[in-house]
This record gives sequence, structure tokens and C-alpha cells, in this order.
Amino acid sequence: MLGKITNVGEFLKSNDIKPSYQRMRIFEYLLGSKDHPTVDMIYKELIGEIPTLSKTTVYNTLNLFVEHGIVSRITIEENETRYDADTAVHGHFKCEKCEKVLDFVTDLSVLNIQDIKEFQINQQHLYFRGICSDCLKKGE
Repeated sequence: MLGKITNVGEFLKSNDIKPSYQRMRIFEYLLGSKDHPTVDMIYKELIGEIPTLSKTTVYNTLNLFVEHGIVSRITIEENETRYDADTAVHGHFKCEKCEKVLDFVTDLSVLNIQDIKEFQINQQHLYFRGICSDCLKKGE
């Protein structure tokens, strides 16, 4: 999905979302962010540019994006929700040292899920937690 969005306003309209300036900037930020930001991270990044922005607006906008399927909500830990504009199937790894959340490609065809093979699966999430290679190299 992320490859060819050239006009964020048109993309939002095509997903039945009114493209206000704040919504477009929040979505543009998500498109350019690979760190799977939280509401606070997005707010802190954009408040200097948009002085009228509130955390409530960021939260409500992200919920709208999730409802329309253009953003994924990532909850690796109960007390932290992050957001990802890449809605393609992939996994996430959270480093317990630096707290970065990184994407990884998944091949779900190799998972042996015989117990639920006749179920309808509407969502799938694959998360790992541990220590990333950068932190291991630093000896942190």
C-alpha cells in the first residue's frame, strides 16, 4: 500500500476520509515514519508546525484511519499503542533496550496452525520482544 501514494488528500478521499490539513499531516508523518509512533510521538513532532493540534485530535484521527483500514494499530505491550501506515501483513519486533519497533517479513504459509485451519481469520498479529542487533553489538 505504501509504495505509490503521491497525493495524500486524494488518498484520504478515496478512503472516505475528509482530508483536513491535520489529517493529511498526521498521515504524511506516518508514511514517513518507520518507528511506529505513539500518539505522544506524533503530537510532539507536529505541534510545532500545527499549534492548534491536540492529543485528542491525533488520537481521534488515528482511530479514524484504523477504522478505514489505512493504518494498523500495534499493541505489543498493554500500556503502549503504536501506529503503522503499512497495512500489509508483516511482523513486529520490539527491542527491550532501545524500545524501537522494527518490521520484519513473515511467511505465514510455514506456520502450522492446524487447530484453527477451518476458522475464518480476520486479523493476524505476530510480535516478538527481545534485544535488537544494534543493542547487542553495543553491549547494552
